[in-house]
Amino acid sequence: MLALKLAFKNLLGAGLRTWLNVSILSFAFVLIIFYNGLLDGWNRQGIKDTKEWEIGEGQFWHPEYDELDPFTIQDAHAPLSEKIQKLVNENKLTPILISEATAYPQGRMRSVVLKGIDPKQTISKIPSAGLETTEKGTFAIIGKRMAEATKLKEGDNMLVRWRDKNGTYDAREIQIAAIFKCNGPPVDNGQIYVSLDVLQEMTNMPNEATLLVTSKDFEGGELENWAFKDLDFLLKDFHALISAKKGGASIMQIVLLVLALLAIFDTQVLSIFRRQKEIGTYIAMGMTRFQVVGIFTVEGGAHSILAAIVGAAYGIPLFIYLDKVGITFGTPDMGITISETIYPYYSVQLIIMSLLLVVISATIVSYLPARKISKMKPTDALKGKLQ
Repeated sequence: MLALKLAFKNLLGAGLRTWLNVSILSFAFVLIIFYNGLLDGWNRQGIKDTKEWEIGEGQFWHPEYDELDPFTIQDAHAPLSEKIQKLVNENKLTPILISEATAYPQGRMRSVVLKGIDPKQTISKIPSAGLETTEKGTFAIIGKRMAEATKLKEGDNMLVRWRDKNGTYDAREIQIAAIFKCNGPPVDNGQIYVSLDVLQEMTNMPNEATLLVTSKDFEGGELENWAFKDLDFLLKDFHALISAKKGGASIMQIVLLVLALLAIFDTQVLSIFRRQKEIGTYIAMGMTRFQVVGIFTVEGGAHSILAAIVGAAYGIPLFIYLDKVGITFGTPDMGITISETIYPYYSVQLIIMSLLLVVISATIVSYLPARKISKMKPTDALKGKLQ
C-alpha cells in the first residue's frame, strides 16, 4: 500500500513527463481495442450476412459439386426425393439449381451463373418473391453489383445462353424483375436468379437441384446421395481472412505498444539515476532493497493504470459513438461478405485482455531498470554516486 502511495505521488510530481507517457500508452490501449473490435464486428456481421443470404445453417451438396471448380456444375445435380420434398414443404430446406451461362447485356458478353430458387422460400434473404408472377416470359432478379457491371435496370431485357442436361445449347431472353442490394459479393456479383421450376425446365432437369440450404429448424441427419457441409467448412475462407487481418494488425499494435513502453523504460532509467539519494534514504530508513525495487516497479506500472483511466475518458465515448453510427467503407469488393458500414464489437473479454496486456507489459518494463537498485550500496546512493 505504501509503495502504491509513493508511486502515485512520484508520478504526479513528475508532471509533463508522466502525462506524455500516459498519453502515448493510452493511445496504444485504445487503438488495440478499437482495431480488434473492428475486426470482431466485421467477423460477426460477415458471418450473419453470409448465413442469411447464402449458406443458411449449412448445406447439402451433390457429391460431384465443387464451388471452386466450375467444370463440376454440369454434372452436379440430382432429383429431390420425397423425404427432401417434405423438408422443403416444411421450410427446413430450400433447393438451389446451378447452371453456367453466358449473358449478353447491352450487346456485350459476360459469363454468369444461373441459379434457380423457389420464389416462396424464406430461408435465404434473397428476395425470390419477386420471381413470382403471372405474366408471360422469363423473369430474373440480380444484385446491385451485377446491375452496375452490366448497366441493367429493372424492366430491361437480356439474352442468356446456356447448356441443358444433355449438353445442348439454348438461348432465351429474360427480363429483370428486380434488383436487390446485399453485402455479399458472391451472392450478387455475376449471379442471375430465376425461378427454380423455370431453370429446371430450361436445363431439362425436372425436380432436380445442385445443393440444399438448411434452415434453423432443420434437425440434422443425413440425406442419401447428398454431402453435408457444415458452417465451419462453408466459412473457412472468411475465417482465414479475418485471422490474416488480425495477424497484420498485431504487428502494428506491437510496434505502437513497444514505442510506448520504451518511453516508460527511459523514464524509469532517468528516474533511478536522478533519485539515487532518495533510494539511499529509503534503504537507510529500514526498507529492504526488494521493497524499494517494488516502489519503482509499481511506479512504472502505475503508468498503465493512469493510461487506462485516460483512455477510458476519451475511448468510451468514441466506442459508443461508433457502435451507433458504424464505420462506412463505401462499397468494398473483396470477394467476401463485408458490409458498407461495419459496427465494431467490443466484448468484455477484449477489453480485459487488452488492459492486462498493457498493465503487465508496463510493469515488466518498469521492473527491468529497477533491478539496478538491488545492487546499490546505501552509502553510495546517499552520496548520489553513479553505479
